[in-house]
Amino acid sequence: MKFFEGCTALITGASSGLGAEFARQLAPLASRLVLVARRKDLLEELASTLRSIHPQLDIRVFEADLTRSDRRQALADWLANEKLDINFLINNAGLGDHGHFESSDWTRVQEMIDLNITALTHLTHLLVGGMLVRGRAAILNVSSVAGFFPLPNMAVYSATKAYVTSLSEALAIELRPRGITVTALCPGPVPTEFFDIATRPGEEDSSSHFETFPAFVVSAAEAVRDGLRAVANDRARIIPGPLLAAAVTMALVIPFCIVRRILTAKAASF
Repeated sequence: MKFFEGCTALITGASSGLGAEFARQLAPLASRLVLVARRKDLLEELASTLRSIHPQLDIRVFEADLTRSDRRQALADWLANEKLDINFLINNAGLGDHGHFESSDWTRVQEMIDLNITALTHLTHLLVGGMLVRGRAAILNVSSVAGFFPLPNMAVYSATKAYVTSLSEALAIELRPRGITVTALCPGPVPTEFFDIATRPGEEDSSSHFETFPAFVVSAAEAVRDGLRAVANDRARIIPGPLLAAAVTMALVIPFCIVRRILTAKAASF
């Protein structure tokens, strides 16, 4: 896609899942990738693989726990010192949790809020000023269809993703006239390690969503491809997979009292 040719892209949560897939799909197009995550060994492994396939690509790795404000600031300072001018920011890093709210571990809940909301907002705030100065740029925020509905057993996660989608929509309106595309990527179930991490020890594997809604499952490659295409077409929101997109569109026009009953019945089955 010509939109991404020669770009300098920063990808958070790049060590696995959608983040790594973004790196793989951008590698043939971008001039530089900045890969950010907590697991430096996986970042280095991905970088090494991509360099062997695309020797012309400049790949930088930055290890950071983005739940920490000092590490977010350190990332921004490092980018400035290295003169790495980001014109495509992919806020992909995120954390989930599946289970009853009252039995959740508060430390994990706090980390989820810090990563899904605070880190995404802070990093965007740190970098958007430079993007505005340099002109044409893009921001892609990885949200979720969970953000459209208050999901029982994933209450905090769905609330954080509602924030991400809302913020993205508002910034798309605010920044589009100034040359910056903002897109919310809202996938449903994607076979990554997300559900492995979201499942609490000793509880049922939350990846059963794949079995419950098999028609709504899309691959990481498809989700990323749809997300990049949406950015290139200046779309504020994209739901990967035509069946899921149609189902969500229909669900959003149903009176919420009916949706609440459906979600209540679903919650009772857990």
